[in-house]
Amino acid sequence: FSLTDEQKQFQSLARQFTKDIIIPQAAEFDQREEYPAEIVKQAFELGLLNTIIPESVGGLGLGLLDEVIIGEEIGYGCMGIYTILMASELGITPFLVAANDEQKERFLAPLLEAPKLAAFALSEADNGSDAAGLKTRAEFDGDEVVLNGSKMWISNGGLADITVVFANYAPEKKHKGVIAVVVEKDTPGFSHQKIHGKMGQRATYTAELVLENVRVPKANILGEIGEGFSIAMKTLNKTRIPVAAGSVGIARRAIDESVKYATERIAFGKPINRFQAIQLKLADMKIGLETARLATYYAAYLVDNNLPHISAAAVAKAHASDIAMMAANEAIQIHGGFGYISEFPVEKLLRDAKLNQIYEGTNEIQRIVISRELNR
Repeated sequence: FSLTDEQKQFQSLARQFTKDIIIPQAAEFDQREEYPAEIVKQAFELGLLNTIIPESVGGLGLGLLDEVIIGEEIGYGCMGIYTILMASELGITPFLVAANDEQKERFLAPLLEAPKLAAFALSEADNGSDAAGLKTRAEFDGDEVVLNGSKMWISNGGLADITVVFANYAPEKKHKGVIAVVVEKDTPGFSHQKIHGKMGQRATYTAELVLENVRVPKANILGEIGEGFSIAMKTLNKTRIPVAAGSVGIARRAIDESVKYATERIAFGKPINRFQAIQLKLADMKIGLETARLATYYAAYLVDNNLPHISAAAVAKAHASDIAMMAANEAIQIHGGFGYISEFPVEKLLRDAKLNQIYEGTNEIQRIVISRELNR
């Protein structure tokens, strides 16, 4: 197979943007734990932000394969910066899964007017993998929904113009008692606190969200009452594929940096890439990269063609993020002591890659998903 001309153009655009804009600044934003507002603005101006907004409301309406092609390139430059863009697509996906036309027009069209973000608020401090056990509560009061609770580890949290919040209106119903409801930025009672001290992906603004008697119209509920858990799962079964794409980008960067260093580093009178120990490491990294990319492309293809994709998405996410960790770790080993300091980019690759094994469903959860699909 081959990419379409349009996909090649998006790939080239994202690759050039990464080379010219992201890579020169990535370390600085990582060190300062600072949100790169100007980079996000430039991504918006190039059409690389909120790319999946449907054409029906004025967006590009890109497919998932298009998205992962772009994602690999940006993940190559900085996974933390990519997560900002990716998390906005994550926040948009519930609209593609469950929103009506009026909701798409009301909430998504404004995201095309400026570098605005969306967010997805499912996880809580005491609740990550057990998505049916949400403690955030929703009560109905006439034509309004009243929300109380908190959300944790929310990428773009507090910065996003719209946040899809998952809340429990009937705890006794467990996963059938969850709703997905849109909360707009600056809604009274809706506040956030930035989470500091992250190991990696430090350019991403990650926050705790607090909801204190937050009132929103019932018209902000996506899908039907009680469908929130299903909407969340359908969303994640798609959006963990872009996580795989970012992981592929990390692995590719780890290989490129390692090949460059191993070519220049002289030991025992010759470049270290002449030693079989280094050659074998590079070969294993390359094998992992190619298989991870193919798994990611395949999962995206299934989504774009409305074919069953739950297992393929889990395979891609788990495999690609494991490969990213392996490749980054081997890159540090190849660099030796220089790999352990921030003067070289490979230590950041390792710190960034670790989160890809955790968010949007831990890799342990992915393996459970794969096993369940096998035993259906």
